[in-house]
Amino acid sequence: MIESKQIQRPQLVLVVDDHEINRDALGVILEDDYEVIYAENGKEALEQMAAHKTDLSIVLLDLMMPVMTGFEVLEYVRNDEELKRIPIIVLTAEKSAELQSLQLGAVDFITKPFDVTEIILARVSRIIELSEGRQLISAAENDSLTGLYTRNFFFEYANRLYQYRAKGTLDAVVINIEQFHTINALHGRDFGDDVLRIIGDEIRGFLSETEGIASRFEADRFDIFCVRRENYQSVLDRLQRRANNISNNVNIHLRMGVMHGQEGIEPVQLFDRARAACNMVRGDYQNPLMIYDEEMRLRELRNQRLLNDLHTAVLERHFQVYYQPKYDIQCEPPRLASAEALIRWRHPELGMISPGDFIPLFEGNGLIGVVDSFVWNEAARQIARWRDTLHMELPVSVNLSRSDVYDPTLEDRLVALVEENGLNYKSFKLEVTESAYTDNAKRVLDVIRRLREKGFEIEMDDFGSGYSSLNMLSDMPIDVLKMDMKFIRNIETSETDRKLVMLILDIAKYLHVSVVAEGVETEGQLEILRAGKCDLVQGYYFSRPLPPEEFEELIQREIDTERE
Repeated sequence: MIESKQIQRPQLVLVVDDHEINRDALGVILEDDYEVIYAENGKEALEQMAAHKTDLSIVLLDLMMPVMTGFEVLEYVRNDEELKRIPIIVLTAEKSAELQSLQLGAVDFITKPFDVTEIILARVSRIIELSEGRQLISAAENDSLTGLYTRNFFFEYANRLYQYRAKGTLDAVVINIEQFHTINALHGRDFGDDVLRIIGDEIRGFLSETEGIASRFEADRFDIFCVRRENYQSVLDRLQRRANNISNNVNIHLRMGVMHGQEGIEPVQLFDRARAACNMVRGDYQNPLMIYDEEMRLRELRNQRLLNDLHTAVLERHFQVYYQPKYDIQCEPPRLASAEALIRWRHPELGMISPGDFIPLFEGNGLIGVVDSFVWNEAARQIARWRDTLHMELPVSVNLSRSDVYDPTLEDRLVALVEENGLNYKSFKLEVTESAYTDNAKRVLDVIRRLREKGFEIEMDDFGSGYSSLNMLSDMPIDVLKMDMKFIRNIETSETDRKLVMLILDIAKYLHVSVVAEGVETEGQLEILRAGKCDLVQGYYFSRPLPPEEFEELIQREIDTERE
């Protein structure tokens, strides 16, 4: 079988000169090695370049021509993003024109008259070779969507700037687009690409006014390494204004983290800290700019310590599960009905660590499942222990994080816990935060439906925090709504909050689900909720979260009261 070979087309050369004899002379020199096309003046040259912009390898350009001079062609090409990739060799007999031509973008010269054929061919060949090599490098060097540097080249150039500039004068800036994956999902990848392209264009505009470089680092992250500015809020405002003009129907929010350059801290470390600062304001639409400072550095060190100590905390039982009671307030006196399991960390060196410090940290690093598993195991054993010693199987709610829902073994693990401890499925209640239902809602709903079919009761935690629509709520397989405590806090003094609480209670009644009110601290709050037919409450009015031995005393008092 004869293998067919594709015939390679010769490289295309444009010769521009108003004198026919010069055009013919260059044509004779070049035609054995190249395909040659011609133009008689600068206007024709630009027309030919536009027509052949993807194929043209080089232009040989005379300077002094009628209609449009070679200088005017160079000026035009320098400002055209597509044409300026084509190298131009100037044809001139005037030495004085060389500097001006170089300043306008010419790459080499051929002196008139054309006397040494080999030199002309060598120069044309070398320039084409260099240009093609540069274009290959540029393809790897620049992000095809925004034209900014790619990650590897960005840090190569950032390191050079760091070496040659006065130390500590260049700052690292990281910009992210909030919920960019949602923008792509709702409006399509083409729209998302437009957003990235426009933000990249505005960053290039900013860099045209100051010294610096930029990169599209990840899908929606931009890095800028620039001379220090006193006011980065103005930079963020500029970018945000451009983002606001992209679409009237799509809200696009940017956030920014900045690390001021310091002597001895290299670009990679600067950008790690700028990224940490940017992540600190994720979801904060009121204050989307964070400057990395000493307080953040100490917090980062502490966070890393907590991440390192997680598995030791599980093995050596530095974690403890506390229980906060929930009371049925539709009876008199209110009756202990169930409890919520809450994690506490008594660190041997750092002392008691707030869940508000470590839970978001572990969620952000994909480790929250380790904590959840510890709570599940402890809570299941505790329910069984109270049942066996106090003869009361008190239902306890445990949390399911978003990451738990994606665990293919979740259902089997939960079923095994219930079966191993001989529990009623309704005694091991599962809380899912409202926000989890909006992140791949179909997957979450499918998992929750299967768990309910097994017999588990599902509580929607933090209801009212602003994520779900009423239409979505009607499709959710839930048994209990847990009302976010921010609604409860001001119901005695705010008519708006009180009406919102009553509305939520009415919605729950319509859906035939129970309601738990969190954060109840006063008798006035309790009476308003009771009048609105709220089923259960939890909060400091009745009890703070308690360790198992103290909670056991509370159960015993409840049992004694019922016997009287």
